[in-house]
Amino acid sequence: MPAIRPRLSLHRGKGARRGTSPVTAALALCAALALTATACGPEDDNASDKAASASKTPADDDQLKIPGDIKDRLKDRGIDLDKWKDGAWKDWSKDDWLREAEDYVNPIIEDLWDSDRMRDADKRPDKPVDNDISGDEGVTDPTPEPVDAEPVKTPYHSSAAEAGKLFFDGPDGSMVCSATVVKDPANPGKSNMVWTAGHCVHAGKSGGWYRNLAFVPSYNNDGKSVEELQGASEEEITPYGIWWTDWAQTSQQWIEQGGATGGEGAPYDYAVMHVTPEKGGSGKSLEETVGSALPVDFNAPAVPEIESMTATGYPAAPPFDGQLAHSCADKPGRLSLGKEQPTMHRIGCTMTGGSSGGGWVAEGQDGKPALVSNTSIGPVQTGWLAGPRLGPGAKKIYSAVSDKYAK
Repeated sequence: MPAIRPRLSLHRGKGARRGTSPVTAALALCAALALTATACGPEDDNASDKAASASKTPADDDQLKIPGDIKDRLKDRGIDLDKWKDGAWKDWSKDDWLREAEDYVNPIIEDLWDSDRMRDADKRPDKPVDNDISGDEGVTDPTPEPVDAEPVKTPYHSSAAEAGKLFFDGPDGSMVCSATVVKDPANPGKSNMVWTAGHCVHAGKSGGWYRNLAFVPSYNNDGKSVEELQGASEEEITPYGIWWTDWAQTSQQWIEQGGATGGEGAPYDYAVMHVTPEKGGSGKSLEETVGSALPVDFNAPAVPEIESMTATGYPAAPPFDGQLAHSCADKPGRLSLGKEQPTMHRIGCTMTGGSSGGGWVAEGQDGKPALVSNTSIGPVQTGWLAGPRLGPGAKKIYSAVSDKYAK
């Protein structure tokens, strides 16, 4: 029986103004999303019905002792915690869909993300994808040759300990993205910060915050097939636990411009999350638990000077099934969606929806690997991906999340 946990974040986000709403709907690439490379979930979310239908018990009451001020703020936004646990989170009516920066709330519902629900999150309807890009008026290099995505060596923890899979719910069911553990300047060696794409946490100008966001580092660590996973243990599927997002922020531009087609808001399509373990764990931070976290380079060299970038993620749209981690390495080029917008990084890569939010790694200023971008858009038929160039705006969000949880 799922039990809701009283770890809530409902505070005004630093660096974000009221009346805004982060990025492009993660219904996405494999659904009707023209350019945003995110996997969409099932049209019929049976698993969520099963997991969110628990009845109230005295034990639940014991766990629902929420500070009065937080309960009041939840109620101000029309959220009753008991009803949320019983499935009210599945109400996606436009008037009630929380979209303001300060409205982020993601109560932990224990055991919601079981192995079956995680696999179901990769199912998606087959719909056409529009490969057109409009407004390409700035500096753009020739389209790169496709680079075949290579399976990440298993166990994933040995090859890419910072990488993982992000699960969340939207109006049409459960969905998936990819994400990366990054360092926290305020808590050296003890980071609980995760980097992903803005459209993996918020539906953009036409919607609000997604729900039940949970990060699984080294998901399916041994690279088992769909068939093998059906009999796999919890330790094999989620070897380092399930980490729920208790705070998320994305860019103001993505909040205002993020759209489902044409790459709207893509140059600003990044987000930073703070996470907490679903079941308390050992008291160790995420970084201590997985043993690694990447620094973020907000001053990477100009694109022509970078020899190689490596993008990692869990592609879920065909020909992939979302269960296995893949990566692509290529010399980046430039992509501009408009002369008034920042130029994006672009590499050849055949990864598809589900790889969104996955980290792009290059040699940092100290010669060591650093996160320099994340997967944002990529038409499936042309074999490339593009990610935002991280600058002062991205650093402001990163610093705000770090400061919020500074000890």
